[in-house]
Amino acid sequence: MQQLYIAMEKFGPSGSGWNEYIEWSGLTQLTEAVTLDGILCPFALPQIKDHYWPHIVCEDNMLNFFVDLDFLLSELPDTGNLNILGVIRGPTVDVRSLGWDEFAFMGYDLLDKDVGTSALSNCGGFADVFANAELSSVGLIDDFHRAVNIRNLLHEMYPEEHHADCDLWAIFRRQSSSGASR
Repeated sequence: MQQLYIAMEKFGPSGSGWNEYIEWSGLTQLTEAVTLDGILCPFALPQIKDHYWPHIVCEDNMLNFFVDLDFLLSELPDTGNLNILGVIRGPTVDVRSLGWDEFAFMGYDLLDKDVGTSALSNCGGFADVFANAELSSVGLIDDFHRAVNIRNLLHEMYPEEHHADCDLWAIFRRQSSSGASR
């Protein structure tokens, strides 16, 4: 399982559009959205520069994912309002207790194949597959087996729905002592 890194803008109660998002989504338990959904949490480095190529995942829809944390951090002028995430695409086992220096497990997300939209927090819900109340305070599923079950049910019950054809992602957040500029 390859460990990757990405920097996303934070989206929470102090963010523009938060109240409207909570009203629309019905996810009243959220204290923040921690997701790879680029609509909710835009990429901190949306433009791929030539010198990124040796340090990023060079495949479709993955160009914002870095294989080198130090390089990613060196490209960010300020990390104060960013989530620096460590992620694993398609884990086959529960990675909740994975020892990953400086990173804490946040939960599992389900992203469409374009790695653009979260089926959990940005599709209006799939009430016949999972309840909003199953999502954590950051909009993720805590339990690996339940996340796998939701992914399978979405694909089975909504075969024509683009956002229901999902990959499972484990999300960890960097726990820096300063959280400030680097």
